[in-house]
Amino acid sequence: MSDAANVLDVVTLIEDLPERGLYRWQVGTVFEALAPDVFEVEFSDDEGRSYASLALSESRLLVLHYEPVQAG
Repeated sequence: MSDAANVLDVVTLIEDLPERGLYRWQVGTVFEALAPDVFEVEFSDDEGRSYASLALSESRLLVLHYEPVQAG
């Protein structure tokens, strides 16, 4: 299983972005690949309403996995 981000992956921020009202560990969804290692990520509330959407480098993201990962 790869840790590289793909469209529709669930990701979390690994650093604060206070100028955008976003903080470490907030969860979003990748919805577009803009360039190598740059993705448009949408952040939504529990009701599905988007409250932020921005381009982020993959180095600011951690891909979350919701299934077992088998060792190498």
